[in-house]
Amino acid sequence: MTGPGAVTVLWGPVPSGERRAAHVTLLRAAAELTGAPRHRIGLTYEAGGRPRLTGPAAGLHVSVSHSPGARAVALSTHAPVGVDVETVRPLPALRMARRWLSPADADWLGRLPRPDRDRAFYWLWTQKEAVGKARGHGLAAGGLTQPLPVPGHRSPHPRPALVPLPDGTGAACAVLPTGPGAHVLAVACLDGAGVRVDLRRTS
Repeated sequence: MTGPGAVTVLWGPVPSGERRAAHVTLLRAAAELTGAPRHRIGLTYEAGGRPRLTGPAAGLHVSVSHSPGARAVALSTHAPVGVDVETVRPLPALRMARRWLSPADADWLGRLPRPDRDRAFYWLWTQKEAVGKARGHGLAAGGLTQPLPVPGHRSPHPRPALVPLPDGTGAACAVLPTGPGAHVLAVACLDGAGVRVDLRRTS
């Protein structure tokens, strides 16, 4: 499924039970990757909330996310990863950006056409969440103000390749293409140089 220098992301819609569906998807993917029986792979959590697999899949870096109507997982043998999926809903995007995100984020969002701002807010939020998960602290420890590579005055679009963060840490992130639906999906990897993303939609 994945190999050195690769991150596998599996995502898809789910009518209910998103948390359980994410865990099932993760365990199935880990079994496929390791070739181990699924019943031998366990799932636990570190103190900060990062998921950790046990048994034959103990060496994998993994992340899980779920939102109303969707779930996503990321796996890598390469480096710590984070994934976040959000269901786009109307929100006061600019007001929330000014309250929670960095001034640069709010300024960029404010320059976009009003109809594009809700999805653009999720474009920012999901990447920050994914980076925080990869680092093991979520949106704490400055995660909400994490600088991101924003596309100038243009509205954001999904990109299938990881882009390095401007902080020079070697971490990289991307918002992945999910089609015209109501979800925004982001992935991050702490050592993202040259790492490819294998994106799969799963039922």
